[in-house]
Amino acid sequence: MAVLSKIRERSMFLIIIIGLALFAFVLDPSTLGDFFNSSKVNEIGEINGESISREEFVQELENYKQQTGGQVSEMQAAKTVWDNILRKKIYENQLTQAGITIGEADIWKEIVSAPFVQSNPQYQTESGLFDESKFKQFLATEKENKTELWAQWSGYMNQIRDNEETNTYNNLVTAGLGASLKEGELEYLLDNTKLNAQFVYIPFTSIADSIVKIKKSEVESYIKNHKNDFKVEASRDVSYVQFNIVATPADEKVIKDDVATLIEDLKNTKDESIFLSDNNSDTGLNENFQFKNLVNQEAATQIFEANKGDVVGPYKDKDYYKISKITEVSKMPDSVRASHILIPFIGAQRVGADVTRTEEEAKVLADSLLSVVKRNVRKFGDLAKTFSSDLGSGAKEGDLDWFTYSRMTPFFRDFCFEGKKGDIGVVKTPFGFHVIKIDNQKNSQKVVKLATYSRKIEASEATENDVFKNAEEFALAISKNNKFYDLATEKKYTPKIAVGLKVLDENVPGLGNQRQIVSWAFGKETNVNDFKRFDLEGSHVVAFITSAEEKGVMSAEKATNTVRPILLNEKKAALLKDKLQGASLADIATANNTNVRTSNGLTLKTPTLSGVGVEPKVVGAMYNASLNKVVNSVIGDRGVYAFMVTKKELPTALPNYDANRKRISESRKRLTNKMYEAIKNASDIEDNRAMMYTAN
Repeated sequence: MAVLSKIRERSMFLIIIIGLALFAFVLDPSTLGDFFNSSKVNEIGEINGESISREEFVQELENYKQQTGGQVSEMQAAKTVWDNILRKKIYENQLTQAGITIGEADIWKEIVSAPFVQSNPQYQTESGLFDESKFKQFLATEKENKTELWAQWSGYMNQIRDNEETNTYNNLVTAGLGASLKEGELEYLLDNTKLNAQFVYIPFTSIADSIVKIKKSEVESYIKNHKNDFKVEASRDVSYVQFNIVATPADEKVIKDDVATLIEDLKNTKDESIFLSDNNSDTGLNENFQFKNLVNQEAATQIFEANKGDVVGPYKDKDYYKISKITEVSKMPDSVRASHILIPFIGAQRVGADVTRTEEEAKVLADSLLSVVKRNVRKFGDLAKTFSSDLGSGAKEGDLDWFTYSRMTPFFRDFCFEGKKGDIGVVKTPFGFHVIKIDNQKNSQKVVKLATYSRKIEASEATENDVFKNAEEFALAISKNNKFYDLATEKKYTPKIAVGLKVLDENVPGLGNQRQIVSWAFGKETNVNDFKRFDLEGSHVVAFITSAEEKGVMSAEKATNTVRPILLNEKKAALLKDKLQGASLADIATANNTNVRTSNGLTLKTPTLSGVGVEPKVVGAMYNASLNKVVNSVIGDRGVYAFMVTKKELPTALPNYDANRKRISESRKRLTNKMYEAIKNASDIEDNRAMMYTAN
């Protein structure tokens, strides 16, 4: 249904595009290429005058997707690739301006010095020494044959080049980011000078907000004077009503009754796996033993009181109706303590690069160790320390401590839980051969194996049609009068809001990854008060554009919530300043019906006033004030202050301030990311990625 809907929606658009292209071709065949390959279409962005082509971006995007194995979304990949291209171009530009070039020799030196290259036997002489000529020949052969491995090496070498450019530039800049002894001394004084002060404080909250009037023109003026603080990307506010396709009680009853008809067939079947497959069970056969606390609790008592061959159900388990046949009954502990010696072999999982033994050799070694420990179990710990590749347990004489049934790989688990205390044996797992010793077991209890037939609880076709009809009728009603909220209220629907969607966002709050909605919201033909129905997985959504903000400076309406508290405090400060005039703090406190407060041990590093909170502006003013002199009307973050510094205690002078100097210097050199952000902000960047990812 969803696919057909999208085809219908796009069909006319596609016909128009194809028609225009063919018409252009009839007039002049050369225009067909121009139609689809104009400079605007083929440019994804520009950095300091250098264009980034669509082809370059798409190629980088595909490479990144392959590297990540498709584990990231399209928009996450697009953001990462764009950031990587930006970084690369910006550093290249900086190095070019500085007259510095990263040569092939620099890259080659970095590659051949890599440990994984040096230690690869394929590039070594018979005596085990790295042979550069062999490595060159290997690369030349891969390049000539255009293999996938060459593509990987080529990508790696490009990454090395990019890293070298970044590191070279950062090293050049940080080399000049030292610090003087005087800076070290100043830092020491600022951090350790202690102040004692008395102050009078009148909070902004002492004046009611209703007394202070803020005009729209004042908000606009503030924004104009602080443009950099209110720069915004293009955004859209979207409201929507979601119509979830959920099974009704009637749908559930039909499913439950259908599952019940299979009880006798499941009871009489000789092959439960085939039965589940033939009857299209929505879950497969679980061949593990199950403990009572881990099965559905509503059916647990009935299941564990039943006998082998009995069928229990139907019962509801989350989103399924199920019937379960007891195929095996046993007793086993709920936890085991065991020790092991792991002997890996080439090809096993997580095997180390130093492992050279074959599977047959590993089996022989494991059997030999088993013979030794069976004759003298006290040797197990020393053998684990010597032979086990599991260094964590090996250091503890092979001890794995207590573990539950579900923690270990199946063959290891089965030996430990189906055996008994004191058993010793060899088990093969994907990690190698294990010599296992069962040290202890506890809480033995009844366990069962179940063959469970499951049917997912889903809405019927009739229910799906009803939900679709409701969504379509709501959308049709909006088309008549455009009153989204009035109609939602009338029909008792609950609208949800997605505020501030950006052009390259993919997540819509409350809906998850719904890039199609964001793309539509930013389409060239989409305007405020436009709406559209979307067919999602498991629901239909009617979305409505409530607001659109274009790239630039935030509007006064949008910025009011941010600006209004600032302007309120500014106006309150102006009213309060006159109240904090006076020759002494006592007079000022009396005039304002408050008390003189004291705060001792203040430093610029911890500018917290007793009973008030953090006030860096006020403590900064105190640091520069004269002793025992009243300072009036200092505006802080929380209110207006009058204060007097009563004591200023300088720290003991140090023999030298080299340690402080070094700390400042090292902290500056660690700020390479901030350096890059500064260069990036100073660069002329045009980002047109939205052209690829928006509708219309």
